[in-house]
Amino acid sequence: MGVTPTPAASTTGGRLLVGVYAVFALAAGARSLTQIATSFSTAPLAYLLSLAAAAVYLVATVALRRPGPRWHRVAVVACSVELVGVLVVGLLSVVREDLFPDQTVWSQLGAGYGFVPLVLPVVGLVWLARHPARGHGPQETF
Repeated sequence: MGVTPTPAASTTGGRLLVGVYAVFALAAGARSLTQIATSFSTAPLAYLLSLAAAAVYLVATVALRRPGPRWHRVAVVACSVELVGVLVVGLLSVVREDLFPDQTVWSQLGAGYGFVPLVLPVVGLVWLARHPARGHGPQETF
């Protein structure tokens, strides 16, 4: 029995979604690691939150590419964590600017990234709701 690719891995829209997540994982990760290495004391909370965002983007990228109900659940959790993160950090960065002397990926609801960080988890969750997981029996790995 062969493994059927996930909808995100087998359609143009799905590949685009995975691609955007991958780009954000790379961009947020590279930026935060550079900031942590060069000026961590300037805004440790902001830089660590950007690193956390990069990790969430990476998990979502991998989970969207993998088949099966477990990976589907991981993708839903990753997109949900991302949405909560961008809402909480975004709102805090507006009402408590003193907490964020430098921008994070999620600051001001992702304004520095064209609000893509706010829209991306919503698109991801809608995509996942419209493309339910397919079981893969004993070949599914996690």
